[in-house]
Amino acid sequence: MTEPHDAPAPERAADDPGHDDPGHDDPGHDGRGHGDQGHGDQGHGDHTPEATSEPGQGALDVATDETVDDAELRSALEALLLVVDTPVTSDELANAIGVDALRVREMLNEMSAELTSAHSGIDLRFAGDGWRYYTRADYAPYVERLLLDGARSKLTRAALETLAVIAYRQPVSRARVSAIRGVNVDGVIRTLVARGLINEVGTDPQTTATTYGTTELFLERLGLASLEELPDLAPLLPDVDLIDDLDEELNSDPRFAKLAGKASDSEGAPDGTSPIGVADDDLENQD
Repeated sequence: MTEPHDAPAPERAADDPGHDDPGHDDPGHDGRGHGDQGHGDQGHGDHTPEATSEPGQGALDVATDETVDDAELRSALEALLLVVDTPVTSDELANAIGVDALRVREMLNEMSAELTSAHSGIDLRFAGDGWRYYTRADYAPYVERLLLDGARSKLTRAALETLAVIAYRQPVSRARVSAIRGVNVDGVIRTLVARGLINEVGTDPQTTATTYGTTELFLERLGLASLEELPDLAPLLPDVDLIDDLDEELNSDPRFAKLAGKASDSEGAPDGTSPIGVADDDLENQD
């Protein structure tokens, strides 16, 4: 009776082959194991593209001084300087490349010197508050011929004189500029402000008149890093402080008091004429 009872056992054993199919799946499971490995591979495959793409995409992000040699640094700086619209600092360039700012400054100075010694049409200069590529002044006529077709948009003599007074005497009010130049400068001041070369920087503590100074664009256009790089006044011209002393003397003289009062930051003479001499608007039309 044991044997008949044992008979189902083979049936169960027979079921085992049925189980064996899953068991077959054991090889299949091995296969699944392999498949799992395959899935693992696929899993790895899923991770592999990410692993492959991330280093590729972030290669520059993890760049260090050790991984960026001088040749690559030079090329990276050239690429960055070509796409900027305004001067960029060496710190900003260093952050973009992932290297030390000192290395960047040294390389920029080296690149600038090489372009200058080669008489290249491209000039790399530090102007305003950063570095930027410029066309070299020697080749300006060719650039103008291509871009402007010979027509030049330039400041009038009156505007240049007014800009020079502001550059050397800033912060300075319109009244002081008018006194130094001997003409009304309201129109020229408006022109210089509109062009972004000067702006309001404060008020005169004595007269509360608005004072003006030059802008970063002024430095950039002149290729200067700071106002200290402005050339000295010509030796035959009086110093601006002497002009101020003379201006104060004239203002204290009753004969000139009326003119000095008219040269204030007010709207001008009642009849609308220039407070002192010829208006700069007329000079602009004559230039």
